[in-house]
Amino acid sequence: MSILELERTTASRSSHTTASEIDVVIPVYNEAAGLADSVKRLRAYLDESFPYLTTITIVDNASTDGTWKVATELARTLPRTDAIHLDRKGRGRALRHAWLSSDAPVVAYMDVDLSTGLDALLPLVAPLLSGHSDLAIGTRLAPGAHVVRGAKRELISRCYNLILRTALGGRFTDAQCGFKAIRSDAVDALVPLVEDNEWFFDTEILVLAQRNGFRIAEVPVDWTDDPDSRVDVVHTALQDLRGVRRMLRRSSRRTTVAAPVRATPSDAFADELLRFAGVGLVSTLVYLALFVALRPALGALAANLVAITAVSLGNTTAHRRLAGLAGHPRGVAGQVTVAALLWAVSAGATTAALLVAGAVGATSLVPQVAAVLVAGIGAAAIRFSLLRSRVFRSPVLEPRVAAVAPVGPPRFPPRR
Repeated sequence: MSILELERTTASRSSHTTASEIDVVIPVYNEAAGLADSVKRLRAYLDESFPYLTTITIVDNASTDGTWKVATELARTLPRTDAIHLDRKGRGRALRHAWLSSDAPVVAYMDVDLSTGLDALLPLVAPLLSGHSDLAIGTRLAPGAHVVRGAKRELISRCYNLILRTALGGRFTDAQCGFKAIRSDAVDALVPLVEDNEWFFDTEILVLAQRNGFRIAEVPVDWTDDPDSRVDVVHTALQDLRGVRRMLRRSSRRTTVAAPVRATPSDAFADELLRFAGVGLVSTLVYLALFVALRPALGALAANLVAITAVSLGNTTAHRRLAGLAGHPRGVAGQVTVAALLWAVSAGATTAALLVAGAVGATSLVPQVAAVLVAGIGAAAIRFSLLRSRVFRSPVLEPRVAAVAPVGPPRFPPRR
């Protein structure tokens, strides 16, 4: 039984004589005060400045104020404006329901505060209508974006997206911007695979899309933070981190749909190199901290061996996790063998570097650190080759979502 069948919903959908090309969903929770102004402003923009027939769908997420009353009044009085009420909260739940029930060839969503400049809507949907891309996202973190928001939100957003790139190999720049669009055939293929019904829904669908070979377009946006936002940034960030952990575990299972399309070897190599660099950066910082701390008591050579030993097993474990545990060899014994090989490469290179530095009289901390760093960089190529052959997933070709047939020209001609 689908989630749609489990949800009790109330809908106020108008019948349009001409089908819409775009359906813009606005999820809301306790937004009675500002909902009417935002929807009227959006409706006016769509009618006066946007070249495609577009429906606005307001999804009330179990509001406890007068949001549903306002939404139904807007649906009654404004053209091409619908309203849906859900008995349970969750932005992902709202998008799941509205997108799967829409008849439009392209569906989108934006935050009710209209923080994103509306002039970005046409660049957002254009690559989907033309068939160039399957999903499109607004980004506040790419060159060309103009963003006004506090330092706390900026820091959390950048750190979160860095985690996505390092841990999940995300190639998109801004997973959580509330301004996205997706083709209906991609909705049908991807949304049933998404497990989250709250804030992580956005990230999860993007990761699944990337893993299955969908093309994602990015649009730099003008974005102004809403000081009255009801989003608990810290709580949402913690939920997102739990979602990242779940996706790491899930990567060991193939979450794909029909119609295999194979990833190119160059794509697989880029993903592997990105994972290697991310784990390597963290491992290097941990190694240096241990080396510097242990050197006064143990001496440089012993401190180096202890530090290398401490990070090697964790390094290999991290690589296996990020590779989805799908590489070779499998099992604890194989993992220890690979860790031993990696340890031997790193320990041999750094020990040799320290011996050479000592032979030329460079025995202080700074030249010794420089020596082990240079040696580590030299050993990295060998370590990467070992990891590719023994741990990383071979560039076996991942099935992806069923043939996203080219849309070609827009299904309905632009309104004049």
